Amino acid sequence: MAKVTGIGGVFFRAADPAGLAAWYEKHLGVTPVPQDYDQPVWTQAAGPTVFAPFDQTTEYFGKNTQAFMVNFRVDDLDEMVADLKAAGIEASLDPQSYPNGRFARLHDPEGNPVELWEPAEAVK
Repeated sequence: MAKVTGIGGVFFRAADPAGLAAWYEKHLGVTPVPQDYDQPVWTQAAGPTVFAPFDQTTEYFGKNTQAFMVNFRVDDLDEMVADLKAAGIEASLDPQSYPNGRFARLHDPEGNPVELWEPAEAVK
């Protein structure tokens, strides 16, 4: 059976797509979609990716109007959270370590929930 080999993109609506893309690039290092096919696209590092539908009643994403949440793998959660806070972005570090790693939460400028995940193998 044929199967997918990874996530090819994350697409969502935004009130200010260009501004939001610039925010993700500046604060999380995710480069925006190139305007030319000759330009490189953001390439994520190889590693685990979780695909998990949640029950419609979950409170995990925050507001019940949020249909999705992006979770980004990071290599240094403490440094990423410090950088975000230095930029005036509220990011909350979960004080608990889990068997699969550590997490932090924030919201992008349009209120979309974003989770940062430092996988267990990256935890120092």
